[in-house]
Amino acid sequence: MTDQVIPYNKPFIAGKELFYIAQAVINGNIAGDGHFTRKCAELLQTRFGIHKVLMTPSCTASLEMAALLCDLKPGDEVIMPSFTFVSTASAVARIGAIPRFVDINPETLNLDERLIPAAINERTRAIWPVHYAGVSCEMDPILATANRHGLAVVEDAAQGVNSFYKGRALGSIGALGTYSFHETKNFICGEGGALCINDPKMVERAEILRDKGTNRKQFLRGQVDKYTWVDVGSSYVPSEICSAFLYAQLEMSEHITQRRRELHEYYEERLSPLMADGLLRLPICPRNCTPNYHIFYLLLPTEGARNELLDNLRRNGIMAVFHYIPLHDSPVGQTYGYRPGDLPVTEDISRRLIRLPLYYTMTEESQARVVAQVESCLRGLGVRFNRNLAA
Repeated sequence: MTDQVIPYNKPFIAGKELFYIAQAVINGNIAGDGHFTRKCAELLQTRFGIHKVLMTPSCTASLEMAALLCDLKPGDEVIMPSFTFVSTASAVARIGAIPRFVDINPETLNLDERLIPAAINERTRAIWPVHYAGVSCEMDPILATANRHGLAVVEDAAQGVNSFYKGRALGSIGALGTYSFHETKNFICGEGGALCINDPKMVERAEILRDKGTNRKQFLRGQVDKYTWVDVGSSYVPSEICSAFLYAQLEMSEHITQRRRELHEYYEERLSPLMADGLLRLPICPRNCTPNYHIFYLLLPTEGARNELLDNLRRNGIMAVFHYIPLHDSPVGQTYGYRPGDLPVTEDISRRLIRLPLYYTMTEESQARVVAQVESCLRGLGVRFNRNLAA
């Protein structure tokens, strides 16, 4: 192995994080909902056209709040992809509702909107699309289906901050949306998230759920003379320190996105000959979507080729990684009655996908090394797609 390791991800410091953290400390309010928490929420609301943003400690926390705001009950079903992080499903399962897993589109790796109608039954209460790699699901048909059946739509836009669908920001389209600012995302604060509320009727209850089930916000606004426990909730308010860090990142969001676009386009241009030769497939972004360049992944012709490439890259100090293990095929997923073969596209994609290193400070030299190693390995293997089959 080479001495210089190229990590999969490296957190980027925009520049003002420590300055803003110092300001938060001087302001004397580091517990939450101080100056920087409000600034982050206001910036997201204004930039992305969201009615109300509530900052949270994580996207998981936002999803848990969304499940409560959808008023899910034990036995209710929520349609979602199996190809997602566990938080999407666990937020539903923890209150006794049931994730109803639907297969993904083999081109975008997003929830296949064409399969949603057949999954709807009398227990269905919501649709939770997940925007994979910062590329939008087909939201218009998803919303149309939801409206016909009276279902709530919650966008899991953990990977989709500063991505757009037909000019609309992800997170601003469904009744609710969720963001992640985990250190692996484009804009970070270590651990952090946001709940995007686009249905004004949900705002009051969301504030209560976020503040341990109390009406403390109304008290602070002078609407009640004391606050008390009025609903089920939890501590879903982030530290002001995290918000101060995040605000420096959000101020630089366009600059960060542009840099990630440059890195993404470098990979795309230099790996295109391998796609032309049938050795791999590159990401596909529909024309009506504007991505944030969160992930650059490859699809290999076979699971064996994927594993060979992963091992080869790691032996040469390149920390490429696979991605989701399908939730329906997990131990918990199997308790809902799912079995291997139930979602063939999801299962196939998860076995053939590899994510390449991509981070703000990645140099052209490092990217060239990744590309050269991918090309050397795949041309040596010589495993190609069957031209008669979809990638």
